[in-house]
Amino acid sequence: MSKNVLITGASGGFGNLTVRTLLDNNFNVAASMRNTNGKNETIAKELSSLGAHIIDIDVTNDNSVNKGIQDTIESLGGLDVIINNAGVGVIGMQEHFTTEDFQKLFDINVFGIQRINRAALPYLRKKGSGLIIYISSLLGRISLPFYGPYNASKWAVEAMAENYRVELSGFGIDSCIVEPGGYPTTFMENLMTPSDSTQNESYGDFMNAPKAMFEGFEGALAGNPEQKPQNVADAILNLIQTSPGTRPLRTVVDNMGMGDPINGYNDQLKQITDGIYNAFGMGDMLKLKV
Repeated sequence: MSKNVLITGASGGFGNLTVRTLLDNNFNVAASMRNTNGKNETIAKELSSLGAHIIDIDVTNDNSVNKGIQDTIESLGGLDVIINNAGVGVIGMQEHFTTEDFQKLFDINVFGIQRINRAALPYLRKKGSGLIIYISSLLGRISLPFYGPYNASKWAVEAMAENYRVELSGFGIDSCIVEPGGYPTTFMENLMTPSDSTQNESYGDFMNAPKAMFEGFEGALAGNPEQKPQNVADAILNLIQTSPGTRPLRTVVDNMGMGDPINGYNDQLKQITDGIYNAFGMGDMLKLKV
């Protein structure tokens, strides 16, 4: 079984829970985050005391990522699994997010994944095996108002993951996407808001809609104890423990009523994808070489 795991965004939310869950199941875990000697020093020390290898990685910086991957391989004595978890959410009217806002968001949610993969894939290809898990969202499958830039970034992650899947399958490298619904984690406390709201007047009272929707969703979460963040960490653990070649591409994790329709959507897309690939003689690219 794959034992050496790197996870980005380990300082809070799903990342922190996943680190603890993997350690409890005897995995060797490199928990990466920014500012391990600053803002995140306390949590870094806590995870270290539990047995995690702390790796300082800023996913928006090429040099930091390249060094972090090398430090990970040296610290763990190898690398089997990458969990691309680092990300940030948003709340607000899409028009009011500036180009710079979008760039900042995509630099973390999308380009950060590309940096991690580019740094690690030469090692995994040489090894001839590996697993890359992408933490997406149900909002990477459908769009809801007031999360526009986040929707766009997660749709991009979904496409990125699908392409990596078929381009890496022949090298024994598996790709899986985890699609959580909304959960009460620190992620909800660090949402990005628009930098520009100069056109507020033209929206009138509708400008209050994002705040009202967010508060309503918080209330819905509070009223649904089954929507436990631990569910996502458990889903990630299950994917790692599943035999290569039998893992699903997409795993939905939601108990708020969105999961079933998205599962249906994913099943339909799988049928379409299988049909197109087979029609063009590329069906083998959908199968992991084991």
